[in-house]
Amino acid sequence: MKNIRTRRQFLTTTMKMVGSIPAFPLATGLVGSIATMNALAAPNIPPANLLDVKKFGAKGDGKNLDSPAINAAIDAAAEVGGGTVYFPPGTYLSASIHLKNNITLYLEAGATIEAVDWKVMPYDFPEPNQEGGNYQDYGHSHWKNSLIWGIGLENIAIVGNGLIHGKGLNSGYNRATGRYRDTADEPGEGNKAIALRECRNVTLRDFSILHGGHFGILATGINNLFIDNVKIDTNRDGMDIDACSNVRITHCSVNSPWDDGICLKASYGLGKVWPCENVTISDCFVSGNFDEGTLLDGTFKRSKPEYKSGKVGRIKLGTESNGDFRNITITNCIFDECRGLAIESVDGSHIEDIAISNITMRNVANDPIFIRLGARLRGPNKPPIGSIKRINISNVVVSGAEGNYAMTISGLPDHPVEDIRITNLRIESQGGGSKAASALVPPENPAKYPEPGMFGKVPAYGFYFRHVKAIEMDQVKISYIKSEERTAMVLEDVSDAYFTALNIERGQDEAVYFDLRGVSDFSVKNSRDIKDQQVKSFVKSLKI
Repeated sequence: MKNIRTRRQFLTTTMKMVGSIPAFPLATGLVGSIATMNALAAPNIPPANLLDVKKFGAKGDGKNLDSPAINAAIDAAAEVGGGTVYFPPGTYLSASIHLKNNITLYLEAGATIEAVDWKVMPYDFPEPNQEGGNYQDYGHSHWKNSLIWGIGLENIAIVGNGLIHGKGLNSGYNRATGRYRDTADEPGEGNKAIALRECRNVTLRDFSILHGGHFGILATGINNLFIDNVKIDTNRDGMDIDACSNVRITHCSVNSPWDDGICLKASYGLGKVWPCENVTISDCFVSGNFDEGTLLDGTFKRSKPEYKSGKVGRIKLGTESNGDFRNITITNCIFDECRGLAIESVDGSHIEDIAISNITMRNVANDPIFIRLGARLRGPNKPPIGSIKRINISNVVVSGAEGNYAMTISGLPDHPVEDIRITNLRIESQGGGSKAASALVPPENPAKYPEPGMFGKVPAYGFYFRHVKAIEMDQVKISYIKSEERTAMVLEDVSDAYFTALNIERGQDEAVYFDLRGVSDFSVKNSRDIKDQQVKSFVKSLKI
């Protein structure tokens, strides 16, 4: 009883104290007590220097152009060393918004920044980029032609439960033809929702992006980037993290039917080779097959008859790969009706020390796992072929994987993918492959754009390994739904392959578990219905 009375006295005293706190007085550019208390409750939102965009002339009615008032509020905050620019509920029609040092944009729930049609108000023109713009698609090489952009800044943030709607942005993608327009936009067009270049200490948290254009978020050359609880429902890439270091992407949801969901890159867009390193992607959801907008409204529809999705929406490392990728972790993520996980070095990058764990995938549109070392070699002075090594993949569950594909790990002759460890996988394929397909020898296509399907049909329904050195696999179960006559695993030009504790459903009509094509130092042990075998010396052809 004494403890109960003590707690009651404490609560009563606390409520009296809260009730006695006076409202903050209104002043030019400052909001009152409600917004201030919201700011106090939100992490990293300071209780002072809250500048309300409406105090600078913004209407928030979705009819009048508000970007001049928004930029005036940002300028005012920057003049006093920084602050928080506050968007109360409303729709703020806008062209380019210019971030500055030590500025936070705070989007209140119910606040929408809406991209205006460029013919009504042009966006900032893309900056010249002759040095870095010749070795990747146009969209990766320019930042100013965006709804919100910042270059060379520090300590910036966009937070709050509001919405960024890229209604007037150009994606460069023609759904009818399935082709991308990656040449220059019309002068004044905007094509990205948020574009940041060479900034430090960036936080993006809690807001949503609808219809983000070519990129919902393009972050290039950023050091210390934190993206948390951001929802993106868009018409092309969700977020591209290019040549960035020290990145945390957590609790994000991305629906991007026509392009990648979360994509790490190391392009030459900055005119130099920069790595993408020290990155964690965790607790995220990616999809490529919901009607645009239905991730955000929570209906998750796939109903529109005219809706033609490429079912992309995946997590990918590459394709732009001039710089190295290293020290990257992807964990606790969900893939739903999209392409699988891709790791691609084709422009000379070295990809190493990658850990992937606790992944679930349903109805994957192609290879659940696709690792490719290629030789497109797009870069100054034609860079040498790169490498992929030290990749750990564990605790992955896949169901309903497209039957024409397999898990593919493919290097190049004399340039193998190296040191791959795969453990605790459960793979269910749709199946349906023919016996004739088991005899296929896919083309090498060294310079071709890396993408599942680039080799045509593959001879395996489970895993296809080519030009690989040091592969270990343990505790893996593979099965199919429809009748499958292909080989479960095909190894071509592979050395040092060690398989244990496999549970593989063998294909029909005398299909085999393994087809070894130019393999040495191979071992399989303790696997269901597969006799323990070791092959030390080179074998040109052997079926197990």
